[in-house]
Amino acid sequence: MDTLNDFNSAIQRRSPSALTLRNVIERRAFAFCTDTNVAGSNPDAGKAQKESDPSLSSFISTLVPTLLLALAFVTLFLLLRRKFKRNYEPRTFLGSLRQQERTIALPNGLLNWLGTFSKIPDSFVLNHQSLDGFLLLRYLKVASATCLVGCFITWPVLFPINITGKGDLKQLNMFTFGNVVDKNKYYAHVGIAWIFLGFVFYMVARESIYYINLRQAYLLSPLYANRMSSRTVLFTSVPKDYLDEGILRRMFGKHLKNLWIANDCEEIEKLVEERDKVAMKLEAAETKLIKLANTNRLKSMKKGGQNSGAMGNANEANGESGSMAAKWVPTKKRPTHRLKPIIGKKVDTINWCRSELERLIPKIDGMQASYRAGQGKFIPSVFVEFYHQSEAQSAFQSLSHHHALHMAPRFIGVNPDEVIWKNLKINWASRVVRYIVAITLVILLIVFWSIPVGFVGILSNIESLIQLAPWLNWLHKIPSKIFGLIQGLLPAVLLAVLMALLPIILRMMAKFSGAPSLSAVELRTQNFYFGFQVVQVFLVTTLTSAAAASVTSILCKPMDAPNLLATNIPKASNFYIAYFVLQGLTISSNAVLGIVGLLLFRVLSKFLDTTPRKMYKRWSTLAALGWGTVFPVYTNLTVIAITYSIIAPLVLGFATIGLYLIYLAYRYNLLFVVDSRVDTKGLVYPRALQQTTTGAYLAIVCLIGLFGIRAAPGPIVLMVVFLIFVVLFHISLNSALDPLLKFLPKSLEAEEEHLLANENGISAPNSSAGHEKGGHHLNNSTVDSSIDSPRKDLGPAPHKKPNFITKFLRPDLYTDYHTLRRLVPAGFAEIAYDPVVERDAYYHPSISSQTPLLWVPRDSMGVSRQECVHSGKIIPMTDEAAGFDEKGKLVWDHESARPPIWQEKIYY
Repeated sequence: MDTLNDFNSAIQRRSPSALTLRNVIERRAFAFCTDTNVAGSNPDAGKAQKESDPSLSSFISTLVPTLLLALAFVTLFLLLRRKFKRNYEPRTFLGSLRQQERTIALPNGLLNWLGTFSKIPDSFVLNHQSLDGFLLLRYLKVASATCLVGCFITWPVLFPINITGKGDLKQLNMFTFGNVVDKNKYYAHVGIAWIFLGFVFYMVARESIYYINLRQAYLLSPLYANRMSSRTVLFTSVPKDYLDEGILRRMFGKHLKNLWIANDCEEIEKLVEERDKVAMKLEAAETKLIKLANTNRLKSMKKGGQNSGAMGNANEANGESGSMAAKWVPTKKRPTHRLKPIIGKKVDTINWCRSELERLIPKIDGMQASYRAGQGKFIPSVFVEFYHQSEAQSAFQSLSHHHALHMAPRFIGVNPDEVIWKNLKINWASRVVRYIVAITLVILLIVFWSIPVGFVGILSNIESLIQLAPWLNWLHKIPSKIFGLIQGLLPAVLLAVLMALLPIILRMMAKFSGAPSLSAVELRTQNFYFGFQVVQVFLVTTLTSAAAASVTSILCKPMDAPNLLATNIPKASNFYIAYFVLQGLTISSNAVLGIVGLLLFRVLSKFLDTTPRKMYKRWSTLAALGWGTVFPVYTNLTVIAITYSIIAPLVLGFATIGLYLIYLAYRYNLLFVVDSRVDTKGLVYPRALQQTTTGAYLAIVCLIGLFGIRAAPGPIVLMVVFLIFVVLFHISLNSALDPLLKFLPKSLEAEEEHLLANENGISAPNSSAGHEKGGHHLNNSTVDSSIDSPRKDLGPAPHKKPNFITKFLRPDLYTDYHTLRRLVPAGFAEIAYDPVVERDAYYHPSISSQTPLLWVPRDSMGVSRQECVHSGKIIPMTDEAAGFDEKGKLVWDHESARPPIWQEKIYY
């Protein structure tokens, strides 16, 4: 009996030990089947087992500790947010954010902030942060609402059907499909499946239409249309003959404004990296020298010495290099380093860095000038900027070359900061091979991920493994404390490492496949990670759970396998009820608490932030969400809920609560804590919607399988008919909407010009005026700084306010372009570019990279002033807005918010 229990446990952990022990199990199966205590061979024992169904007790044992932990997290959050504003409300005050990017501050009470928080609309995220963040909130809200509607549809019908299904299941299991024996009752499941799964596809279609209208309103608004990226098209796999400015200008004609033929910058890139590395080394050494001098001055004062800390005059600052520091720091105490580890020559760090920078900076400046003059080696990618957004869209939508896969794929709206420059070297043949290899590796990773996870599972249950494999008894010779660590702590650490590595590996695969930008990487990662979530987190867990619950009885009575599987597959939903409880309570509470981030911020800042630059960067840099790994987790939760909606409808209730709690947590973080570094223009949303349909398909296939196991031909035929219908509907939907997800329509561009002209009180601009401005006219006076939405400067709404049902059923009318453009911010930022910025926008960063400004703390003895004078002859350096307090601690001016190294964000 213990042997088979161990087998079940191994399967539930997806451990390969289960497979290696198959022979042992088969040899003992006969003995087990004759055991009078086993359900299936002894009717009384089977009855006792059913009466002691542990589903409810298991649920309670999961809920209580999880709820207590969540309450503890929330209590800590309520207490800590009042003290640590930088960690819990940085978006309300950080100087690195523009005023229009900030969120209104919340009251500082324990609970009085909840009212203000609830009044801020989700559209505030759209207006002040990003479209992707707004759509993440919308997805979580829509997913939760879909599950709630599912409860209203399924519970009133399926609960009575399942409870009175004449099965023997008890507690939570009696609410599942497995408790229904009467085949005639399966028609109720079919009817409800048609209604609810049809509703799921309607929601996908409705939200796709909503996104298309919002995307069009966002991308055609002056906020985006005037940006350089909206007017620039990236062509990859460009033939060598076309890497010529004259040919490209003839191809695109008078509409072309600027173009950048990408260069092979390997040599200059290494030089720029070396320059920046040496510059930061010099900054650190200068800071260390100044801090050491200040520390020695304070020690001298404590010993009764005179305070010779008066700021030196200009003559002293221009004196011999290091003379001011020499008054407080002996020569042998100056910062030094070895040119090679251990065996290298020891040199004075400051003098060595100055000499290296004196060599590197002129060399880099000369190479940058030659690249701008077009003298570098070209690679097969070109950025083409047009005068107007519509011209860029025309070039993006048209076929650019007469040979297949040449000057393709094309991309529009690529931010220069998101370009993966090394991938621009890839030609069309390499791109195809890379993509195939990447997809193959990801599939293998998904399929075989159970092996490392299974190994971790083995470590967590070594005792049971030793019982099954006596030759492993030598492990008992390990000291008990070490044995406990191996079996207890080590598996948890290894599993955490594995799960942390997975997103990194998937992003590496996306980059390897040839994605030319970070947004493209996120979109591919979203696909990869969703596949992993569905296969490993959902399907493998479900199937192994059902197999583990059935294998003992199947070994005894193989002929009962269909009925056993039909009963136990729905019972696997108990795991996901607990899973939704765990995810909803712990993810939401832990997300707002962010205790790891708080501790790392406070601890690492004390030990690693040794220069004003490092202190400022840690203070001003906000955590960012990786859309490619955030969306799939919650898409998979929705898929699980939809899949179990008919066979175990109770899951929908817990999914509703869990997803809504996660929505609230992300709502707080997006409004007050996190930032967005990668902009997919919201494309993660329709992809998540498409992936959500996986749940509907799995639900249909699962029902067909269960009806087949129970030999119910009528329900099978009806579900097959429904499957054919939804497949055809889905294909038709995608065929109609796909072009609108990629391109912008000409009709709305003209409409937008007309609307903007009316709003600004001028006649509609002609095309040449539009060309001069690079896009639409932007009325910067219409800045809406309130938290109310939609905008109030657009006059009355285009439609009368509809009732809820009308608005829900007609998204094409009541969430159309004219309605949703009222949500898009006006006057968010002035879209204007410095001539140098415009010239260098799509050059490789090593070509446009400026010599960095060094920032050191100011001291009262004049050491920093002298160091700035002498180092400044080679590289810019300042000691403004940083210094030391009375205890000698390094500080910088938080009040100024924008120190010397601050750079204004450029809206490309």
